[in-house]
Amino acid sequence: MNKMIAALAGVAAAGIFATGSAQAAETLDAVKGRGELVCGVSTGLPGFSVPDDKGAWTGIDVDTCRAVAAAVLGDANKVKFVPLTAKERFTALQSGEIDMLSRNTTWTATRDTSLGLNFAGVNYYDGQGFMVMKSLGVKSAKELSGASVCIQSGTTTELNLADYFRLNGMEYSSVVFDTSDQTIQGFEAGRCDMLTSDQSQLYSLRTKLPDPSAAMVLPEVISKEPLGPVVRQGDDEWFNIVKWSLFAMVNAEEFGITSANVDEMKDSKDPNVGRLLGTQDELGPQMGLDKEWAYNIVKQVGNYSEMFERTVGMGSPLEIARGLNALWSNGGIMYAPPAR
Repeated sequence: MNKMIAALAGVAAAGIFATGSAQAAETLDAVKGRGELVCGVSTGLPGFSVPDDKGAWTGIDVDTCRAVAAAVLGDANKVKFVPLTAKERFTALQSGEIDMLSRNTTWTATRDTSLGLNFAGVNYYDGQGFMVMKSLGVKSAKELSGASVCIQSGTTTELNLADYFRLNGMEYSSVVFDTSDQTIQGFEAGRCDMLTSDQSQLYSLRTKLPDPSAAMVLPEVISKEPLGPVVRQGDDEWFNIVKWSLFAMVNAEEFGITSANVDEMKDSKDPNVGRLLGTQDELGPQMGLDKEWAYNIVKQVGNYSEMFERTVGMGSPLEIARGLNALWSNGGIMYAPPAR
C-alpha cells in the first residue's frame, strides 16, 4: 500500500513539474506575443532601478531588462517595469506576474536551489556594509556593540548581520522596515545608530539624505553579494536569452564595441566581433532570436562599461569605482564566457 501511495505521489509530482515546465517554456513566445517584456524591479533604488521625475525608469537593473528587450523584441524601450518589495519579488516571478526579475537580488544557494528559480549571471558584484552619521564619531562597525540597526526585511542582510555580530561577540537590536526608502527615512529620523545593506545600496540611499555628506560608509565589508537577474526554472531557452543578453554587454566591452562605434565594428575582421554582432556564425537563431540580437543590445543600451558608468559609476551621482566590477583583464572579476 505504501509503495502504491508513493508511486501515485511520484506520478502527481511529475505531472505538476511537467505542467510548470510547459508554462515556463512559453516565456519567449509570451513576450513576443504581447510585444513587451515585463520586468520586476525595486520600489526605487537610485543607480539600480528608480523612476525619474517623468516616470522613466533608470539604473543598472533597468538597463539589464532593456538589454533583454532589445535582444528579443529589437527595441530596448518595450519594457513594462513592475516595482516590487523584497518580500514580493520571488512570488511575483514564481507566479508568472513578471517575465524576469532584475532587482538588486543576491545569488545564494538557498534561492538558487529551493525557490524554483535560476540566476542568470551577475550584473554587479557587491558586499554588505554599514552606514552611520559622522556625528556618531565611529570609524568601524566593531565600535558599535549594543547599537540599533535599520534593516530591510526579506533580504540576505538580516542573516549576515546576525552572523557578523555573533562572530564578534557584540549585541545589537534590529529596527526592521519593508522598503529601502523606509530604512533611510528611519535612519534619517534617528531611529537607529546605523543602517546596513549592500554597499552599493548604502551609497544610493545616502543620496536621499538632506545632507549626504553628513553620513559615511564604514570600511567593513562582511559578505559576498553577487547581484543579478533571475528567471523561473524549467525554461532553458529563456534562461539562455537573459544570461547571454548580460554576457553580450560584457563581451562587447572586452572587444571595444560601444554604442557609438558598433556600426563600424560590424566590418571588423576579428571573428569574435563578427560572431557577437551577427555578421558571422549566427548565435541569435540558436536562441530563437534575430541574428542582430547583440547588435541591438549594444546599439540601444551600450556595453557593460557604458551601463555601469552612467548608472552607478563615476559618471553618476553615486560615483562608485569599478572595483570588483572591472573586467577580469583590468583587475576585476567581471567575466563572460566566449561568444562562439
